[in-house]
Amino acid sequence: MVDQAVRPIVEAIAAKAPSGWTHAVMHGLAGRGGTSVTGGYTSRREHWHAGVPNPYEELMSLAEKLCKDRGWEPVSLEIQCRPSGEYRLVAFNDAITRVTGIGSGFQVVLEPDYHLLQPGLHQEPGTAAPTGDSELAVDRFHAYLERRAAILGHSDELPPPATAAAIDEAERRLGRRLPTDLRALYTIADGDGVGYENRYLFQGNAWLSLENLVAEHTVWSAGERPWYGWDLEWDAVVFDATPTNTVRRCGGHPGWLRFATSEDGNFLAVDTAPARNGRPGQIICTGRDYDDGPAYVGDSITSLLGHYLELLDQGAYEKHGGYISLLEPACDPAPQQIIGDSPDEVPPTLQAIHINDATGLVDLAPLTAAPSLRRLHLNRSTTADLTPVRELPVESLRITLDDGNLTPLAGHPHLASLDLTTTVPADLTPLRTVPHLRGLDLSGADVPDPTVLADLTDLRYLSLTGRQWTTLLNDGKVPPTLAAARLADPDATLDDALAWAARLGLNTENALRVTGILKSIGG
Repeated sequence: MVDQAVRPIVEAIAAKAPSGWTHAVMHGLAGRGGTSVTGGYTSRREHWHAGVPNPYEELMSLAEKLCKDRGWEPVSLEIQCRPSGEYRLVAFNDAITRVTGIGSGFQVVLEPDYHLLQPGLHQEPGTAAPTGDSELAVDRFHAYLERRAAILGHSDELPPPATAAAIDEAERRLGRRLPTDLRALYTIADGDGVGYENRYLFQGNAWLSLENLVAEHTVWSAGERPWYGWDLEWDAVVFDATPTNTVRRCGGHPGWLRFATSEDGNFLAVDTAPARNGRPGQIICTGRDYDDGPAYVGDSITSLLGHYLELLDQGAYEKHGGYISLLEPACDPAPQQIIGDSPDEVPPTLQAIHINDATGLVDLAPLTAAPSLRRLHLNRSTTADLTPVRELPVESLRITLDDGNLTPLAGHPHLASLDLTTTVPADLTPLRTVPHLRGLDLSGADVPDPTVLADLTDLRYLSLTGRQWTTLLNDGKVPPTLAAARLADPDATLDDALAWAARLGLNTENALRVTGILKSIGG
């Protein structure tokens, strides 16, 4: 019974309660991926004590029962209890989840299969010819192995070459041809791993066998990076690589063939679908640490091997047992991102800036010196004039606006997400003409007429307070294409969220509610 599974959780909450507590609430998510909880305690002495325990085994037991009984995987839940022993469980599937962090509240996903497209998917493709040279790559690879052998005192043990049939089959499964220079290397060795030992020939990266190259491509399916949820994705930005417009602005792409790995979730890949200024077969870094965008490494495997030879000739390496680390020359690249105060001098390479806790009004005019600025976030900082934003390719804008005038944003060709806080009422009418606006958070804004939002027919994410949502829902003015939404009331309950989500069209009739009472658990 669900009731029996809830009781040990209530006991765990009560056991960690502070002296004098009067009420406790746990918000949780539990399923095969594990558990996560937030919440806290109200007490007579202090208003709020953050932090409730995470009774993992008990929550997993409850999740297993609900998965079996309801098919929910994972399960979103809320448990409230009091020193008297009274408790109440509300549970539903993860279409509704608690949002943590700044703003908090609840999120509902109305279209679970819809994800925002990344800008790189629409970039103009490159038309230049590849620079890789299969014969030169083979010569350089043999030279590279010879110089490594001279340094190590022995030759690198490598696996046998891949057969032509194996390479053809790998390309068939990939749905793409390998660049000719990488293809040629596989006729020398099928990666650099023998058994569980790798030689890490590509600057600390293990060269993958054809089988593992195909496997990595299959794991990444369409090539896109994982979707981290609407609360993180609605205002996400992908940076441009340097040089600009060489690599598509994506977290992942089906044309990126990962051929080497640092074994920490990051990869070297050959790019078979470059952007306008790139070349097929160019080398990029992608993976876990490149959610903000890929990094350009070189125009080909051939060039990369030439660079490795140059470093060895210069003595720019270190030997560690049976391994060699190449030492890249020191460089101090111009920053792409600044976090903190407004800089005295804005670097033209800047793509993102977070200005925190400014003491006066922030003048945005100096930022026009950064023609590639895509993320502009004023955190606990205020500006009075958005005019400079008109000249910038800003896609993600977070601001506190002192004059309420959104007219400078009218028709902005790049703006995709806006997180707006105001100190005076703001007219949303100019947002009707922003062609690519997909995400909007107005929970901190004074908007006398939120019904304008009904005209935003391509809006996919909207965050409002309960009062703002009530106005829209009562007037039938909810934007028609929402895929996800947030109820931005920190003190909202899961019951509140279920009622709100139902008005947005989500079927919440099978939500589970269980009440009970334990023997007094103390105060």
